[in-house]
Amino acid sequence: MRANTHRSSRLALAATALAAVAALSACGGDSEADTAEDVKVVGGQAAATGADSLTIEDPWVKTADTKAGMTAVFGTLTNDGDADVVVESAKTSASDTTELHEMVMKDGAMVMQEKAGGFSIPAGSEHELAPGGDHLMVLNLTEPIEAGDEVTVRLTLGDGSTEEFTALAKETTAGEEKYDEDGGMEMGEPSEDATDEMGDEMDMEGAQE
Repeated sequence: MRANTHRSSRLALAATALAAVAALSACGGDSEADTAEDVKVVGGQAAATGADSLTIEDPWVKTADTKAGMTAVFGTLTNDGDADVVVESAKTSASDTTELHEMVMKDGAMVMQEKAGGFSIPAGSEHELAPGGDHLMVLNLTEPIEAGDEVTVRLTLGDGSTEEFTALAKETTAGEEKYDEDGGMEMGEPSEDATDEMGDEMDMEGAQE
């Protein structure tokens, strides 16, 4: 009878110990889960990229035909973050070749060339892409771009993140460019119609005087 009593006591103690171990394991699991969630939150905040701070306002692309073979994308890049953002490259749905270009003075003429180092947008500021200035040059067009068409543009930033937007096609004669003999591009001369119109306006002003 005494042996049975000792055996029962040992079984009870063993059961109690197992229950305690199970309870501790459960607590440890909750703690690990909480820690993992905390790490995810912290990691998410630390993983903020340049694309999170970059937006583009009023993006548009100039209409063009396949004979011209090229066009350009414009808009205003805005950096709302606390760190500088650099646009290193771009791709579009209109072509397999898109370059970052700037206009510079060369031998008395405005010439277009690739922008060394990309477009840098300081923290809390803007960078304008406009005819006659910095722009995204789309080369080797395989299809015409007509007014109202939409072109998808993807920018790759210095930290490897990307920003995508859609540019609406518009007709304009602003920023007419042509390639020069050195492989760069220069601002085009006014068209004959534009020259005639300018002459008519000057004659009218002279008559009024």
